[in-house]
Amino acid sequence: MKELLKKIEEKSAIIGIIGLGYVGLPLAVEFAKKGFNVIGFDLNEEKIEKIERKISYIQDVSTKDLTSCVENGKLKATSDFSKLKEIDCVSICVPTPLRKTKDPDMSYIISAVEMIKENLHPHMLIILESTTYPGTTDELILSEILKNGYKIGENIFLAFSPERVDPGNPIYKTHNTPKVIGGVTPNCLKVASAMYSQIIEKIVPVSSTKAAEMVKLLENTFRAVNIGLVNEVALMCDRLNIDVWEVIEAAATKPFGFMKFLPGPGLGGHCIPIDPHYLSWKLRSLNYNARFIELAGDINSHMPDFVVQKLGITLNKFQKPFKGSHILLLGMAYKKNVNDLRESPALEILQLLFDYEAIVCYNDPYIPEIKTENYSIKSKILPDKFYIKENFSEKYVIPEDGEYFDFRKIDAIVITTDHSCYNIRELVKETEKNGGIIFDCRNATKGIESQNIFKL
Repeated sequence: MKELLKKIEEKSAIIGIIGLGYVGLPLAVEFAKKGFNVIGFDLNEEKIEKIERKISYIQDVSTKDLTSCVENGKLKATSDFSKLKEIDCVSICVPTPLRKTKDPDMSYIISAVEMIKENLHPHMLIILESTTYPGTTDELILSEILKNGYKIGENIFLAFSPERVDPGNPIYKTHNTPKVIGGVTPNCLKVASAMYSQIIEKIVPVSSTKAAEMVKLLENTFRAVNIGLVNEVALMCDRLNIDVWEVIEAAATKPFGFMKFLPGPGLGGHCIPIDPHYLSWKLRSLNYNARFIELAGDINSHMPDFVVQKLGITLNKFQKPFKGSHILLLGMAYKKNVNDLRESPALEILQLLFDYEAIVCYNDPYIPEIKTENYSIKSKILPDKFYIKENFSEKYVIPEDGEYFDFRKIDAIVITTDHSCYNIRELVKETEKNGGIIFDCRNATKGIESQNIFKL
């Protein structure tokens, strides 16, 4: 242990990151910026090629930082997992999706562990960062390492440290987001804390890997349940003919005992719609029904249906059926100012409108094209007056070969994601001028007066 701690302190330890996505690449760059030699591992050759060409494909990693790390030789990327033999500390940052049956798909973690096992050597630190159910580190990693005859906490060290990535957050990045760590043994915790403290301002140790795994699930379940609550309040306010946005704003003036959550067209991103189901799945094996999780999941998953249903009722007031109506979805990312399409509710809304035979298209300057099994569609271009250019973040794209949206045909704009770059006031004017309606799922039209604005 002393030898590995010394290497970490002197920054001579070689860091490995398995999985170079939204979690892995920012982590790799932070270690490289601090002077560590980092090897990133991924099976996606396109990602490896982009890193070698110094092109960042992750919004929270600047091209400037990536270029510096690659040019000074501190960051390398490869699909050759035999290079794990060179690694002192390795973080597993692979996806943990849900299957259609809502049970966790652990295949990516299992595959990463197999690669590590084949190249395991004494005095190596292994950390799992992928969000998963309590017990995963012990069940899927510890049990496999013990088969090789190593002694945990003596010549091999194992910990769990949940990722806390918030894509597009302008304040909290990898280095200043507190890092929760749970070790299999006290020595494992000590080594893992020493490693992460080299790049992260505050370390939060907990008593076990299970506790650390549960911390992540509590964080995301808290958000999922509260968003489910406020979405149900939106449904109730719709029945009662009350403006839910007015109610929330008034309630938020209370200086204690209330935390503001906002309704929307559904949940998106890799974490919030998925992670609580890991906990729910695990508890079912213990004969316990996680009722809050299941209920929140049911409410949140049906919000796209509610949006489309209410949009149809609104269009009907103007004697317009779905079939043949020209509808523009404004914003497809799962939240504002990011290029992340994972689990975005706007995708389900788009598909539902296709099913109703609407003539539907979208605009999202961060997502130039969407390809699924059912369709391939490019973002429509909007004239410059509909953008506030200074509010764009770094990674927006205006397609060079795209088509401009024809507002003369507009029947409805649905604001599904309220990117800061949109000039909502101008969009309302143009839509109203051409006889269309604005259906606002995000309260982006707050303060704008128009009889053509309708809200969630």
